[in-house]
Amino acid sequence: MTPDSPPQPWWRSFSRAHWFVFIVAALAWLFDCFDQQVFNLTRGGAMDALLADKTKATEYGSYTTSVFLIGWSIGGLIFGALGDRFGRARMLTWTILLYSLSTGLNAFSTGFTDFCVYRFITGLGVGGVFGLAVALVADSVPDHTRAPALGLLQALSTWGNLAAGGAGMAIGALGRQHLLPFGFAPWQALFLVGAIPALLSVFVLTKLKEPEKWVHARAEGKKTGVQFGSYATLLWHPKWRKNAWIGLIACTAGIIGLWGIGNFHPQIVGDIIARGAVARGLTGEALAGEKAYWQATGLLLQNVGGFLGMLTLAKLAQTQGRKFAFGLALLLSFLSTVLVFKFMRERDQMYWMLPIMGFGQLSVFGVYAVYLPELFPISLRSTGTSFCYNVGRMVAATAPFTVGRITKSLGGNIEGFRTAGLWMSLVLLIGIVVLPLLPETKDRPLPDE
Repeated sequence: MTPDSPPQPWWRSFSRAHWFVFIVAALAWLFDCFDQQVFNLTRGGAMDALLADKTKATEYGSYTTSVFLIGWSIGGLIFGALGDRFGRARMLTWTILLYSLSTGLNAFSTGFTDFCVYRFITGLGVGGVFGLAVALVADSVPDHTRAPALGLLQALSTWGNLAAGGAGMAIGALGRQHLLPFGFAPWQALFLVGAIPALLSVFVLTKLKEPEKWVHARAEGKKTGVQFGSYATLLWHPKWRKNAWIGLIACTAGIIGLWGIGNFHPQIVGDIIARGAVARGLTGEALAGEKAYWQATGLLLQNVGGFLGMLTLAKLAQTQGRKFAFGLALLLSFLSTVLVFKFMRERDQMYWMLPIMGFGQLSVFGVYAVYLPELFPISLRSTGTSFCYNVGRMVAATAPFTVGRITKSLGGNIEGFRTAGLWMSLVLLIGIVVLPLLPETKDRPLPDE
């Protein structure tokens, strides 16, 4: 290439080894998100089937989400540190196996308690994937490709969400026609589909190698006494503790926006669809299938917007700066949440309101993938990324519980739920307030010890 030649696209710098690492990491995170959305689609149907008092389905559905998020945060802390200590690739394999098999077990739940146990175990595996996958790619690819590669990795996660929506639509359609095998309800069939990623872990276990950068740094660390995966260093070292604690607050705001509020939009969709379906005389299995179909459609619409939001804001993070993109994404998340929870009342409004909400809420996560690994050195990259991303879920786990309690205090109906979500969305603005305290990392190399 001559000096006057146009710059090459970043992906042309990838070797076959780089592509293999990127594809495996992207698939791990994609299937992780698939399992997350399987839960969002099945939560309502599972509670209807497993609770004796059907009127408590909305309230208890919020509690199962809190259990899942607690498991998620604990798993992120455990596997994030283990990834820095023993290898990103090795731990990634075990997290895939854990979340996929336990998702399959949810199909055989007999009550609220064992359903929550399986959700907690699934959360342990799900929580480890993001930090491990991001650290694996960040340490494996050429420096100038890191930001766009991580932005694309995060954007591709919406394909997992879309796949879950497609699977939900297919299973909902089969349920409407009474064609599901072995007497499975739609929620059970979807959980079984969620067990498929276990096959990927077998492939990963034998093929994926640790990044050379990490291998060399780990060997040097043993000589110099650098502690890999140390939470004491992360949380008390004067150079890293500020990034960890402020990053945690900023991440928590966005996570609450999606997991504490936005991912409950299937309940709003279900109410809109149920009113029309009951008026047409649908009951029982046919009504459940109708709701499952349209809730899955809503998920697809949300994630079409989410894919575009992640790509757009990840690109803005590269061109305009990480903090600018972060703040804009949080603001868009807040405004789009208000749009859906306050104003979405008819089925036709889903087609444009849910993509807008997906664009806003998921755009925040596109910035996370680019920004978080740039805040920590290689000995703490997986640990720090997982701490900000997953401890945020520990705090976010209180949001569904809070929404459930507020909903109950407002009458336990869908209008009370909408109002509760609107109040909770104010948390997103806290993330914007703390952003000035974080460093700008645009055009800077990954930090040293």
